[in-house]
Amino acid sequence: MGRRSAEVAGASERSRGIAAAAALCAVAVAGCGLGPGPDAGSIELTVSRDYGTRILRSDEVPVKSDDSVIRVLDREAELGTRFGGGFVDAIDGIAGGESGGRRNDWFFYVNGVESSLGAAEYELGDGDRVWWDYHDWSTAMRVPAVVGDWPEPFVSDHADLDWSAGVYCGGAETACERVAAALREEGVETDAPEGADGEIRVLVGPWDAIRADPVGGLLRFGPDRSGVFATFAGTGEDTGLTLLSSRGRVVETFGEGAGLIAALRPDEDAPTWVVTGTDPVGVAAATEALGEPLADRYAVAVAPGGDPIGVPVP
Repeated sequence: MGRRSAEVAGASERSRGIAAAAALCAVAVAGCGLGPGPDAGSIELTVSRDYGTRILRSDEVPVKSDDSVIRVLDREAELGTRFGGGFVDAIDGIAGGESGGRRNDWFFYVNGVESSLGAAEYELGDGDRVWWDYHDWSTAMRVPAVVGDWPEPFVSDHADLDWSAGVYCGGAETACERVAAALREEGVETDAPEGADGEIRVLVGPWDAIRADPVGGLLRFGPDRSGVFATFAGTGEDTGLTLLSSRGRVVETFGEGAGLIAALRPDEDAPTWVVTGTDPVGVAAATEALGEPLADRYAVAVAPGGDPIGVPVP
């Protein structure tokens, strides 16, 4: 597609484990099969808690040709499982549970996307990024896409889905050029290949330009709707960006010059990324955060004239 210029308008791992349990072999966590296949390269494995604010381990580990997500994790960590070994309940002694009416569990992402497949079903390949995070999901039952595996999900397939990428401008031409250039630097073509299974849209522009988009516009609601712990309100000079804690409490509210990078996926289609802000200055600040500032963060905000902030805010 090249860079597209157009007005942009318009359950946790636990639940998957329950659904998949009947189909899983009642054997050890290592999974079904006659043994490991040949070497197939390596993956990046990250284990964290509290929405990536505490990294417990982050390593490049070898992967076999028939390895599943849970099989690789079993080789690298001490696991506690349920449902015939198909659902991860504990990693290195940290177990899911309820306290004070709030629920904590383990969730996993492959290449920046929460999988509809269970951990015992998802087969990995060379270069995949697997991220396990333990967090309170009482405020948002699902956070189906994250930015913390950049440059994923743009580089690798997810669950054998071949997604293309397209940059859509909402009037911020210079910012769009920067986003497209950042993708090209990672080897991502923004021309849709024939036969793609879907397209990852990257919406670039101030909130006024993307608020009418059916997916980008979800940022006017809370994390229970959008999966992002940040909300926009107002229009024009009155636009504000509010950052929330994992419990949905307001931590910061910014006006002019604030930016946000987030990923949304309200259904099973390819995720939609937004590089946006309260105004063009905020959008420009957000584009500067594409890269290392995204690492291990669910979403990233940029304060006016300040540094990137992980969202939800600790």
